[in-house]
Amino acid sequence: MSDFTIKGFDHLAFYVSNAKQASQYYRSMFGFQPVAYGGLETGVRDKASYVLKQNKIMFVLSSPLEDDSLIGEHIKKHGDGVKDVALRVDDATAAYEISLERGADPAYAPTILEDDNGKVTLSAIKTYGDTIHSFVERDEFNGTFLPEMMDLDMPEIDNPVGLTHIDHIVGNQASDCMTPVVEWYEKILGFHRIWTVDDKDISTEYTSLRSIVVADESERVKMPINEPADGLKKSQIQEFIDFYKTAGVQHVAMYTKDIIATVENLKSRGVEFISIPKEYYDEVLDRVGKIDEDIEVLAKLGILVDRDDDGYLLQLFTQPVQDRPTLFYEIIERKGARSFGKGNFKALFESIELEQERRGNL
Repeated sequence: MSDFTIKGFDHLAFYVSNAKQASQYYRSMFGFQPVAYGGLETGVRDKASYVLKQNKIMFVLSSPLEDDSLIGEHIKKHGDGVKDVALRVDDATAAYEISLERGADPAYAPTILEDDNGKVTLSAIKTYGDTIHSFVERDEFNGTFLPEMMDLDMPEIDNPVGLTHIDHIVGNQASDCMTPVVEWYEKILGFHRIWTVDDKDISTEYTSLRSIVVADESERVKMPINEPADGLKKSQIQEFIDFYKTAGVQHVAMYTKDIIATVENLKSRGVEFISIPKEYYDEVLDRVGKIDEDIEVLAKLGILVDRDDDGYLLQLFTQPVQDRPTLFYEIIERKGARSFGKGNFKALFESIELEQERRGNL
């Protein structure tokens, strides 16, 4: 058990080549509302940042304004991707100091930002690859995101998509690195294991993976940690590592209370999802039993179904959202299920293998 309380995901910070354009991509395709900005107009000389919000989900997209910058080097190496999985805490200073005492490497020391809306305290530690975890303490702040950022007054999103919060965030690791990363979360952040699968559970004719899911005490923060297992061909995990150049955030699962309406909305906006073989739906009800949804509607939309002892879940995965086959998104609705779709992994892997083959990466 940790000596500091993690209250949930605070935000995700992305490093991208063009934050202005990327913010419009997330607005038009995923229905996020741009709510705040920091850049030259607010006195920031080295980067431009746009904050986007959808219910409890907050994304921060940042691009460099200088040739020689850490953000620029990150983008050159990895392409667009997640830099910071930020965690909300009661005390960012204590979280930082306790983490360092337990062996974490510092990313930046506690910093207080203040303006007329109050103050926010930030600190950060390094985790897998070039990713960091910021600790965000914002109980004394009444502004939109951070002090000294400018609010954006943009038209409200028509036809809201209905994404409510982040369900989980998946980190891909190189071979034989999953267990050390899991042990790091247990030691540094006091997380515990809630779910595990290995290559006997998840494999196709060609590829396989291993995964352990860790979570904080409340299980509001859930993070599957994946690694490739031996196979005849290159797995999707190894493809990610090859193109991202290190371990990193593979996908972000966003929750909805109505996956059918959300997926219909996203498809109408142009979001591309992976294709699920029609044969999957011939036997899925035999495997999962009675569900509330019309199976023909799920088949039309390509939505997957799985069941565990607590209920069932529905999920669907997008194509990568940049040209490098790295970051993508999952849309998920839980009808009691607490697991992560183990019964769907074979169909999912086979679908992704078809995409890998088209890219010449299988």
